[in-house]
Amino acid sequence: MASKLFRSVILGAPASGKGTISSRIVKNFNLEHISSGDKLRLNIQNKTEVGLEVEKYLQSGQLVPDSLMIKFIVGEINQVNGKSWLLDGFPRTVIQASSLWNVQQLDVVLNLVVPFDVIIERVKGRWIHLPSGRVYNTDFNAPKIPGKDDITGEDLVQRDDDKPDVVRKRLEQYDNMTRPVIDYYKNKGVLQEFHGSTSDEIWPKVADCLASLVPLNAAAQKSQI
Repeated sequence: MASKLFRSVILGAPASGKGTISSRIVKNFNLEHISSGDKLRLNIQNKTEVGLEVEKYLQSGQLVPDSLMIKFIVGEINQVNGKSWLLDGFPRTVIQASSLWNVQQLDVVLNLVVPFDVIIERVKGRWIHLPSGRVYNTDFNAPKIPGKDDITGEDLVQRDDDKPDVVRKRLEQYDNMTRPVIDYYKNKGVLQEFHGSTSDEIWPKVADCLASLVPLNAAAQKSQI
């Protein structure tokens, strides 16, 4: 008997801990992680046909059209060779959500709900070593010497888009864009929301939810390989 595929999406505002939660889901439930941002960057780097087309829009400051994103994501889903998957970074519009639903009806949509004030405080403490990309946070991953990279001793910087007023604007834009998508999935009966201030607080709730939903044969694939 063929294994039932488990099809899921994760939503969450910037700096909500979506990356951390996604990595734990992939590790514990053996889902294929399809990150639209990572996949697009790889295609741009490799100068594929879709990568060149996407880059054209990004360089001109335009959003990538829904039609192109839908075609791209469906193609990525088809490449995971029949494995259960977690989609991250897509859909961003109701048009995208509806088009995806027409070809792939989802089992669950996980929405991470972290208060914006918590996110802003978290991002305020984020410092970066630009040459290496190493990220520190004064609240939970502080550098050994304040303002200095642990490895090189070079100065750390704070990105302009991590400043509180910029972060709040990005969060408001995310909320305005994503609210219709959340409502769409709520109406479909597949939305599950998880409230909290940290990934460690939210993760057990997500894990309990998925433990009751992910087919045993899908979750157990990892141990059988």
